[in-house]
Amino acid sequence: MRTLALAALLLASGGAQAMQRPEVPVMSDDEIQATMKAGEEVENRVNGDFNGDGDIDTAWIVRGEDSRALHVQFAARGEYDMYHEPAGSADLDPFPLGPAEMTVSKGVLVVKDLTGGTTAISATYRFRGEKMKPKMRLIGLDATLYSRTYAHDGAEMSWNVLTGDVIATKMKLIGSGENANYDKSAVKRFKRPVRAYYMEDTPDAEETLDMAMKGK
Repeated sequence: MRTLALAALLLASGGAQAMQRPEVPVMSDDEIQATMKAGEEVENRVNGDFNGDGDIDTAWIVRGEDSRALHVQFAARGEYDMYHEPAGSADLDPFPLGPAEMTVSKGVLVVKDLTGGTTAISATYRFRGEKMKPKMRLIGLDATLYSRTYAHDGAEMSWNVLTGDVIATKMKLIGSGENANYDKSAVKRFKRPVRAYYMEDTPDAEETLDMAMKGK
């Protein structure tokens, strides 16, 4: 009886494994290259499950001579095949101060970008995939304007796009030389109207920060 029970358990286990759906292959470098124009190169890429379906999606940034853009494709399944489909794109500043940092945290794509010169804009974009359609939605945007040489005041903003909550902070320059720093005590909070911002609708970080400092 024990032998029969063990055999039945092994058969059941093998059947369950056989019924598991196959994984969609992770998007290859060649597939990404096929979407690019002459003279463009991949600045960075990251893989992760952005829409919670259990399959691995891919995000990458392409940089050309005077253009730069973020792209996402979802792993997808047809009746008889598996493939990747576009889920969103967003233009980025074409002249960053270095490659953007891309990570995945709890299914959220986080893109950190630093642009400008001695006056810099640090922006952090957060995107999450929709489950019912191939779309990436902006769910958060943080931005900071500051002087890398402590030559002037700065400002920062944190915007929860899902709730509309905005925290805007004036950064007052204090001290000088090696003792220069920013005082972030001037903080105001307000709400923006809630609407869906998909990746294509991603607003410019500097313009959004400027509006936030005006309470808009």
